[in-house]
Amino acid sequence: MGHTSEGTPSAPDSETPREAGAQKAMKHAIIETGGKQYRVAEGDVVYIEKLGAEAGETVTFDKVLAVIDDESSVFGAPVVEGATVTASVVKNGKAKKVIVYKMKPKKGYRRKQGHRQPYTQVQISAING
Repeated sequence: MGHTSEGTPSAPDSETPREAGAQKAMKHAIIETGGKQYRVAEGDVVYIEKLGAEAGETVTFDKVLAVIDDESSVFGAPVVEGATVTASVVKNGKAKKVIVYKMKPKKGYRRKQGHRQPYTQVQISAING
């Protein structure tokens, strides 16, 4: 079989949007909630551990570990003083079911259990700090 250059895809000659600077400077923050850490930017929609807030409410995260901008970065020890991240709750829900199956061979022991982890979907509206 012969190879021709006609059928092979060519690499794009132009730069990607990120390299070309088409994307404006994004301000990121690293927050901690529910025992987990999340990297968020304004406008992001994030699934986090369930909060006690209803859909449409506004929540404020004050455990901000870092605020990262193109010009500067501020890292807390352990948190950045005075920095907050404001988000609005989109919805509360449950993740897909996970099946937990336990079995001990030759003993007749079988246990099947389902679990659906609750979550809160939030949209980041502002990074202050």
